Amino acid sequence: MGKTTVKYPSFSNGTVNINGQNIAKTSRSNNSVNSDFTMSDTQKRIYDSVQNNMADVLGNLFTISDPQRKEWQSTLDAMQNVGMQNINDIYTPIQTNLRNDIASRFGNLDNSIFLDNLNAITNNKSKAIADLSNSLMLAQNDLYNREIQNRMNMLGLLDGLNNSMNGNILSFLGLANQNSSLGNQYNNAAYQAALQAQGNSWQNQLARLGSSALATYGMATGNPAAVALAGGINTYMR
Repeated sequence: MGKTTVKYPSFSNGTVNINGQNIAKTSRSNNSVNSDFTMSDTQKRIYDSVQNNMADVLGNLFTISDPQRKEWQSTLDAMQNVGMQNINDIYTPIQTNLRNDIASRFGNLDNSIFLDNLNAITNNKSKAIADLSNSLMLAQNDLYNREIQNRMNMLGLLDGLNNSMNGNILSFLGLANQNSSLGNQYNNAAYQAALQAQGNSWQNQLARLGSSALATYGMATGNPAAVALAGGINTYMR
């Protein structure tokens, strides 16, 4: 009686194909199970760009470059020039009119009324300049805060893109792993069935050999019971 050994099935690789392209696979190499995702050239450029930009934004999140500072200073200088021009446009005519009015009425500027009015105008002008200085300080803080907020918004956008791409990659790898698992389950079930079938085949062969020997023994010894039992075994095995 020959004996055929049922071979254990090899590892079932799992793949995911889209439009004829293999984008994800699970395979076994030596004692390691590997899952791989294949990016197109376009996907790789996008993925690398997102990763690189995230690193750049994080690395310089609160750092203001010299060109940026110069740009802000130019903006603040322009605001200061416009503000001072507006203040001068308001207070210079008032001061001039006051001098002309006092000179025409009193003949000289050494007058208490003129001095009181001039002091009031000077105080108001000084207050306007101080308000302008405060506004410029607030504008400088606003430029910084808006820049940081824009960077945070950009970081959030890049992080969302990164999470979305990684989520898609993990989903496809999960499908590849699932396909591999289903294939291995099928192979194992087929292996168990083959083992069972082989076991039954060996049992049948042994039973047939036994019934043949029993029949030979019965006929040789004139034992009808042994012959009958051998016939019953053969009938059962059919």
